[in-house]
Amino acid sequence: MRICIVSDSHDRADALGRAVREAAAQGAQAVIHCGDLIGTQTLRPAMDAGLPIHVIHGNNLGDPNSLSRWAHESGGRLRYHGADARVELGGRRIFVVHYPEYGYGMACTGDWDLVCCGHSHHAAVERVANVKGGATWLVNPGTVAGLAAPATWMLGDLAAMRFEIRELGTA
Repeated sequence: MRICIVSDSHDRADALGRAVREAAAQGAQAVIHCGDLIGTQTLRPAMDAGLPIHVIHGNNLGDPNSLSRWAHESGGRLRYHGADARVELGGRRIFVVHYPEYGYGMACTGDWDLVCCGHSHHAAVERVANVKGGATWLVNPGTVAGLAAPATWMLGDLAAMRFEIRELGTA
């Protein structure tokens, strides 16, 4: 299963929509948004792609009441998880949190196959040694909005556990 991982869209609906459409064209079946969406309307172009979207709010909270209402009315396409998320996709256990230091801590537990985070606006993929003697993937897709960094998103292949940083519009 392929997934689109985005973060820090900061009300840039067009950028978020483009990343999700690019990912869908490359076979993505779901979207994980690692926070700082801000306005619910930012989701409209991304939702038009028809993929299920998992959203957390990050440190720029936006309107959680509106996100909850949209999620309720979406028929399951939009899932608003609050401050963090525990998701299973493609048989993989995934933890989603906005802050990289929390993401690193969760990766160290060994309870997750993949931990996704955002906040720093710097895209990165790394394997983190965990307390169970293995390693957990920790991915940060950067900022899809391109704020103080290139506009990036991530295409993940959960079967192969491969994660590729993509620049918006160059995929």
